Amino acid sequence: MSDAGAHPSPDLDMEREVVRFCRDLIRIDTTNTGEPEGTVGEALAAEYVESVIASAGFDAERFTTTQGHRQGVVTRIPGRDPQRGALLVHGHLDVVPAKGSDWSVDPFSAEIRDGMIWGRGAVDMKDMDAMILANLASWGRSGQRPERDLVVLFTPDEEAGGRNGAHWLVDNRPELFAGVTECVGEVGGFSLTIHDDLRLYLIQVAEKGLMWLRLRATGAPGHGSMVHDHNAVTTLAESVAAIGRHRFPQQMSPSVSGLFEELSKALGRPIDPTDEEQLRSALGPLARIVGATLHDTANPTMLSAGYKVNVLPESAEAQVDGRYLPGGRQQFIDQIDALLPPGVTREFIHDDVALETSFDGPTIAAMSAALTAEDAGARPVPYMLSGGTDAKAFSRLGIRAYGFAPLRLPPDLDFASLFHGVDERVPIESLQFGARVLQRFLLTA
Repeated sequence: MSDAGAHPSPDLDMEREVVRFCRDLIRIDTTNTGEPEGTVGEALAAEYVESVIASAGFDAERFTTTQGHRQGVVTRIPGRDPQRGALLVHGHLDVVPAKGSDWSVDPFSAEIRDGMIWGRGAVDMKDMDAMILANLASWGRSGQRPERDLVVLFTPDEEAGGRNGAHWLVDNRPELFAGVTECVGEVGGFSLTIHDDLRLYLIQVAEKGLMWLRLRATGAPGHGSMVHDHNAVTTLAESVAAIGRHRFPQQMSPSVSGLFEELSKALGRPIDPTDEEQLRSALGPLARIVGATLHDTANPTMLSAGYKVNVLPESAEAQVDGRYLPGGRQQFIDQIDALLPPGVTREFIHDDVALETSFDGPTIAAMSAALTAEDAGARPVPYMLSGGTDAKAFSRLGIRAYGFAPLRLPPDLDFASLFHGVDERVPIESLQFGARVLQRFLLTA
């Protein structure tokens, strides 16, 4: 076994394999429909991952979380310094649905076009899954080992909140995380080009809390031809409109303030976060993600009522996707409640925590060193994710969480629109860059 680690030599096989692994995973349709038993694709993907890890010479466990096809894979790799806290590296195998008729390509074909791999999951997050697998395969050949113990975990059900995935593991298999002090996962480490020799790499140190709500209005059923003062549909519609049009007050968390400080330095001018035009000018398409971390958000997403056009229903329901800033859970609930008229109740569909940690310490230093080793123009900066990840579950065990799936992106690529979007794709050069950066990081962190 080699002691090499801090300075990995170029591995062209790894760069070829990361492309193959990503395409293979995209071709396995792991659409998460939200059903508790999952789909057969999730189990097939877990079987594929298990086989790659075993081929690299590492022991892997393929597990079932709840029932049916909800499967994942875990392996633990001893590090050179077993006295240090272990690092959890996690990726999810499921993807959101894709309507093929809306796409330019078959969303599960993993077609290569314009130097990119196209398909559902290309950036969320089978690219990162492939980077992890490519590194394990590389270590299997070279004998390299990480600085500290690694727990490598591939989960199901992240796209439905992880109730049958990461949260289930925390509740039922906590021994898998013995000694783990930190974790790294998706949606961080990607680049924002300022100019030719300066790129900001946004490392995720925070994510908003998640609160999916069901609203229910009740009224008196009756004939649609008559006058009704207590129409459940009307009452529900009023509450949905009030929430959808509400603008929550702006607040600056430390991670968001840190990003704007670094952005202002890079641009050589102050950036006013309240000025949407300045945001778009400075951040381009990423302004949508960053702008959503300046305040809470609540978006009505689903409506259900009635069974016949001439019959007033007794009740009507809506679902709302709420996201709140760290430390602001109760404030968010209070503002939602103030918008609901009499006769409308709310209940939680899914309620999960907000996270924030500081942008410092040896793990951040290792990320920064890995990025600058591969890109001399890299400047790592903190940011908050407007969405959520499996890190919410792992935080319940006291694990400090980061998002670090490194990608050097073309300046003109609208990266933000690719998450859950049509024509999701990842540049091959970005994927290979990420595999190299991840190798440097995992061997030294």
